[in-house]
Amino acid sequence: MHTIIRRVAVGTLLCCAATAALAQGSFPTKPIRMVVAFTAGGTTDILAREVAAEMSLTLGQSVVVENRPGAGGNIGTEIVSRTEPDGYTLLATSVGPIAINPSLYSKLKVNPLTELTPVAPMADVPNVLVVPTSLPVKSVKELVAYAKAHPNTLNFSSTGVGTAAHLSGVLFNERAGVQTTHVPYKGADALNDLLAGRVQFMFATLPSVISHIRGGTLRVLAVASKQRTGTLPDVPTMAEAGVSGVETGAWFGLFAAKGVPKDVLAKLNGAVVTALGKAEVKSKLAQQGADAMRLSPDAFSKFVLSENQRWKPVVVSSGARID
Repeated sequence: MHTIIRRVAVGTLLCCAATAALAQGSFPTKPIRMVVAFTAGGTTDILAREVAAEMSLTLGQSVVVENRPGAGGNIGTEIVSRTEPDGYTLLATSVGPIAINPSLYSKLKVNPLTELTPVAPMADVPNVLVVPTSLPVKSVKELVAYAKAHPNTLNFSSTGVGTAAHLSGVLFNERAGVQTTHVPYKGADALNDLLAGRVQFMFATLPSVISHIRGGTLRVLAVASKQRTGTLPDVPTMAEAGVSGVETGAWFGLFAAKGVPKDVLAKLNGAVVTALGKAEVKSKLAQQGADAMRLSPDAFSKFVLSENQRWKPVVVSSGARID
């Protein structure tokens, strides 16, 4: 009798194990939710929707995009960190909330470096230095000269304190030896006031301003990256334009709650890599001035940590702190 009971128990355990393995192996069996940490229409949202559509085709399940902006991207981080680590909820976010905010906020509810799992990067996007066409400068050299001739009169806008746009301006002031004033905004208002000439320059992600550059309402002076971008091949880098050390491109990626099973993580990463490898996706990203990034979860995790270390001294130098 005891032998029979043991055999039944063992059989039950084996059945449960097989069922669990089958469940993981068949991932996903239901739609995936992708939480975007910023408003609709921004760079993160544009990239997320493009990748989500392709992931749906690869995984055979819908990837539903949901915008949950607020608190410099921290709201989205908090939401996703508190979900089940099963791979069915993803966070689409950028360098700011992940690599900058841990050094910027004194009281983060969630530390993204320890409470999220890096899934896959999506793209790397250069920042570009742009001015309204009403400002009488046509190069970085002329902007520096103008700023030195008018100390503390030029303002630069950003999408918020501690964002890559803000810290790019801080680096520019330091490297160029000029004194300009930071004016933080919420979202698109930073660009709107730049277009209206109420602020004089901005370091903006290329996708967010490319239409205005092409339309002639903004003048691009330089690209803040190591190399020129194929989207604007005639535009010099900041170093080529005479101000070195201002390399502040933004990257965007997908994260999940801490503890996602490795096989699920690998499947999600593979779907993103497949999406980014498609010629039509590459073309769409290039039109926006973005370059696809394809890294394994481990490589992406190491990259994220290195970015935190890169931005930490810049945050300290800026004096920015949010309680």
